Amino acid sequence: METATAFRSGFSICYKPTKASLGGSDFVRVGSQLRMSPSGIKLYPSISHVKLSNRKVSFGSRKYTAIRASVSPSESGGSAAPIAPLQLESPIGLFLSQILTSHPHLVPAAVDQQLELLKTDRDAEQQKEEPSPAGTDIVLYRRIAEVKANERKKTLEEILYALVVQKFMDANVSLVPAISPSSSEPSGRIDTWPSQDDKLEHLHSPEANEMIQNHLSLILGSRLGDNSAVAQISKLRVGQVYAASIMYGYFLRRVDQRFQLEKSMKVLPQGVYDEDSSIQQVAGEDISGDRRDTSFRSTTQTHPELTSLSAGDVSPGGFGQGIKPSRLRNYVMSFDGETLQRYATIRSREAIGMIEKHTEALFGRPEIVITPQGTIDSSKDELIKISFGGLRRLVLEAVTFGSFLWDVESYVDSRYHFVAN
Repeated sequence: METATAFRSGFSICYKPTKASLGGSDFVRVGSQLRMSPSGIKLYPSISHVKLSNRKVSFGSRKYTAIRASVSPSESGGSAAPIAPLQLESPIGLFLSQILTSHPHLVPAAVDQQLELLKTDRDAEQQKEEPSPAGTDIVLYRRIAEVKANERKKTLEEILYALVVQKFMDANVSLVPAISPSSSEPSGRIDTWPSQDDKLEHLHSPEANEMIQNHLSLILGSRLGDNSAVAQISKLRVGQVYAASIMYGYFLRRVDQRFQLEKSMKVLPQGVYDEDSSIQQVAGEDISGDRRDTSFRSTTQTHPELTSLSAGDVSPGGFGQGIKPSRLRNYVMSFDGETLQRYATIRSREAIGMIEKHTEALFGRPEIVITPQGTIDSSKDELIKISFGGLRRLVLEAVTFGSFLWDVESYVDSRYHFVAN
């Protein structure tokens, strides 16, 4: 049996949402700590073309066909561009990687088949009787059960990832490749990828797009329409904003589905279409604190998107100035605190793990130095050159990634229940 090792990503997420002021596009403070772990981190290269061979492996009392990957010489020469930053490693993940590169439209059918096998395996495990506490095999039994549970968790993470990538492929949108200095760009800019903003925006409802534009206004401020200007920005901060935007997209799709349902049934609360004249004032109060503190403690006390990307080039002076009233925002303002907290929470550990691994595969492992005062030593932080148009593309991709994650998590849970109540 091949065991799976659980890796803790540098972009780890602790999701305990708290209700915040209703200013700006993100009126929920998702109390999600995007903290960097200084411990060892495994880097995940990108999905590419692989060849598969079958072999029989035993899981408990059942036998399944596992998939072993090998890269052919012709395919390892770099002729095939990677389709996603993260490489899938489990047998099922490798199998889905091959289908993604050859027949992406078959991914849902392959996932359904693999989920059925996982469900059968889990049911068989649950029916086994645990040895009596006095027995000598109890420790070994529990260790084996723990290893199998970790294998299933990793497999579910990779199934979720494959489905998200497949949805991007269906939309004819390519994911941003792993970020590294560009050797072909004389200025050293990293954003050499094509702009696909229009395609990404068309994947959301008009009401959700209103919220996304406010989200962009909070992050880019007065630079929102300045796509050609280039800034030198902390790579760590960009990674934080990317991960936070994934969580924002997850929340946004969740509330938008409920909004669209109530809208079609004509049962929306009163006042949803009323303009909120106090939005500018609330937004200004929410971000009026001292922005000079770049520690993670400061980042986690306010939503990460409200933290400036750097102390220089990305000026927070324009924050809140582009915020516009939003029908979906007014709708969410009608939620009580408990409902708001529930909708702002990522439901499964598997989704959280997938966000962490994808973000780290995209931005790499950061070198983090924590000072005795508990703040981050920014002298070790890597700076990257990126245009504001590139930043916009990254945020739009992250929000869409989070939206797709909500969709595929719900799809997988309907066939293999793993989301906690």
